[in-house]
Amino acid sequence: MTEVFDRDDVPVYDMVGVGFGPSNLALAIALTERNASAENTVTAHFLERQAAFGWHRGMLIDDATMQVSFLKDLVTLRDPASRFSFLCYLQAHGRLVDFVNHKSLFPLRVEFHDYLEWAAAQVDDLVAYEHEVVGVEPVRRDGVVEMFDVHARAAGATEVYRARNLVIGTGLRPMLPEGVRSSDVVWHNSDLLTNAEKLTGTEPSRFIVVGAGQSAAEAVAYLHRTFPTADVCGVFARYGYSPADDSPFANRIFDPGAVDDFYSSPEEFKQRLVGYHANTNYSVVDADLIEELYRRVYQEKVLGIERLRLYNTSRLADLAEVDGGVRGVIESLVTGERLDVTADAVVYATGYSPADPLPVLGDLGELCLRDDADRLRVDRDYRVRTAPELGAGVYLQGGTEHTHGITSSLLSNVAVRAAEILDSITDSVADSAAERPVTIPAMVSAARG
Repeated sequence: MTEVFDRDDVPVYDMVGVGFGPSNLALAIALTERNASAENTVTAHFLERQAAFGWHRGMLIDDATMQVSFLKDLVTLRDPASRFSFLCYLQAHGRLVDFVNHKSLFPLRVEFHDYLEWAAAQVDDLVAYEHEVVGVEPVRRDGVVEMFDVHARAAGATEVYRARNLVIGTGLRPMLPEGVRSSDVVWHNSDLLTNAEKLTGTEPSRFIVVGAGQSAAEAVAYLHRTFPTADVCGVFARYGYSPADDSPFANRIFDPGAVDDFYSSPEEFKQRLVGYHANTNYSVVDADLIEELYRRVYQEKVLGIERLRLYNTSRLADLAEVDGGVRGVIESLVTGERLDVTADAVVYATGYSPADPLPVLGDLGELCLRDDADRLRVDRDYRVRTAPELGAGVYLQGGTEHTHGITSSLLSNVAVRAAEILDSITDSVADSAAERPVTIPAMVSAARG
């Protein structure tokens, strides 16, 4: 039986953030800048299960560039004068003039990740790394949940943080086809570099890459370049890699104002709008990379050495692990012809799905309201709509594409979204301060180490 006891030594914060990726990092920065000039500060703490800040480390290919402008960094669209901007990062590292001379809006991905780490280091007093949130329990007054006790496992023990508001930013989870499990020879592209490094010093003979989007094309190009004796087989249902639509008018779908338009649209038009502009983000590839891959394919045909093989209008119909690799069947979707292929590894570039925010809430998730399609109801300020007995705030950083549009899962709007969430929490904290504080100590579970 779990021991239950009164406890009054739990730290209390206006908000506790679950996860510390770019979205909650942007929120921590917005909070830091607000508190520096505000009379009444907002208190916060963020809990991150990783040992240090990291964002898609497995895809930090040395020549890969960002697909969004550097101006869509953590702060600029919220405050162009912020000291946390990408330009300030460049100045601090002595590369501002060099970057300007480069005449590019799109920095290297490794450089932008270094910028994120630089920014995270300046607010590391707000985050506890190697703290995995394992549960949330209610703190009630008069039958209403007014705060949460957030349980985080760290170093074999469980620590408790009390929050008036919870901001869930647990990011995306790699998706694999049904029935497929990752292993030493079956990879999701999110682990591409980590797994490829294990093959250093060996001479793999073949890789299979499944997918038609940017990550798939990058994986094909990287493996083809890194392992010069290996065949690389790209498998996808499309006729060819399709270019991303990054034209100025189409890119307006990522503007902060587009979130207002999407949120207020009728449900049927929301679906149409996503369909209209899916080619700005989903299963599309930068035109320069398409040209580079085509150049390699053509060059190899001229030289009579064809290592890069693209199986279009096809699918990987079967897969089995064998000693030292995999055996697959590539099936033509046009003719039905099947080709047996063995490879050292298969890479699934099959995308990501938002992490479900509700499991961490436990039974409190039942108080979160849903629409007719069983999706969470989310207000414009990214606060989950809840039953009256849940008075404390639950905010989502991600997983709101159905309510707020395509930009919900992307970097494009993190700076503005952070400001909107912070404004909402600031208002709720001010309202709470006008009422009497909770005086009854919460009943919390003992550490579950």
